[in-house]
Amino acid sequence: MSAPAGIAAPEHAAKREELLELLTTAYWMEIETVLSYIANSVDLDGLRAQEVKESLEEDIDEELAHARQFAARIRELYGTVPGSLEFHAKQDYLQPPAEPTDVLHVIKGVIEAENGAIAHYTRLIEAADGVDWATQDMAIEILHDEEGHRRLFEGFLREYEHAVV
Repeated sequence: MSAPAGIAAPEHAAKREELLELLTTAYWMEIETVLSYIANSVDLDGLRAQEVKESLEEDIDEELAHARQFAARIRELYGTVPGSLEFHAKQDYLQPPAEPTDVLHVIKGVIEAENGAIAHYTRLIEAADGVDWATQDMAIEILHDEEGHRRLFEGFLREYEHAVV
């Protein structure tokens, strides 16, 4: 039996640990986003809320799929997918607004969440470069999805701000 190669090789143990930390953070970011998207897709109210609610509902499945991809990669790199007791919420900007008609609050929260995800996944891509192509490819694909989500909600923001003026 030959020695492991690539990211599983003993000489890459420190890099693998770094990637596991980044993957775990990404996993929790997606899980937390799912929680907030569910709440906001149910709680929003009013005439202008419907399209945003529908978009959030669609994104729930995609964000959950991302969390599953990150979890699978954690396991593939000999890590352990954390359980709920290790969860610490961080996305205060995605909390449902006090007023359920505050669609603007939700739109801005989604954009902030997507910006955070894009920044983190870019860091993951850079950390994986040259040593873990599988993680890098997966993160690039997910980054593409997040950029699309951000672009959609930036459009909602422009339309909403234009309508309010």
